[in-house]
Amino acid sequence: MKIFLFLADGFEEIEAIAPIDIFRRAAIDLTTVSIKNELAVTGAHGVTLLADALFSEVDFAENDLLFLPGGLPGTTHLDQHAGLKELIQKQAVEGRKIAAICAAPSILGKLGLLQNKEAICYPGFENLLIDATISDKKIVQSGTVYTAKAAGVSIQFALKLVEELKGKEIADKISNQIFLD
Repeated sequence: MKIFLFLADGFEEIEAIAPIDIFRRAAIDLTTVSIKNELAVTGAHGVTLLADALFSEVDFAENDLLFLPGGLPGTTHLDQHAGLKELIQKQAVEGRKIAAICAAPSILGKLGLLQNKEAICYPGFENLLIDATISDKKIVQSGTVYTAKAAGVSIQFALKLVEELKGKEIADKISNQIFLD
């Protein structure tokens, strides 16, 4: 299993850090990727993470999931990165998994990747989920596209993705370890 999680200045910390933690607990090969020209990326609330790699240095050919945290202006920066948008489109064409939370599903919507799919996002971004059916659920799977509403469901969203990639038993084990329920 291989996941790439993308970081841009202004990312929502919980939406990146909670999934990073959950994916690593699940022993998934996760690479955090800075879309900047430096590894240090600062979130919307002043938390700085050191990404594992720079976008320009990564071979994305082998992966099971691309993960986009939300936050502002992080989502705006992700949406302005031509290479990332090209990668997302390629991922969709190849039928591989893409996950986005909070404002980040708007990137998928603007790329036309939510057409005839059910999706959710942070309230106020629904108009950018072009041709999607807006869900009232907090976490939505529609084919190979996974969307989630906001920071408050970051752990559950990551566990859903673990379940999809590694099975329910591993997701349940992690949930129990962290006393989620």
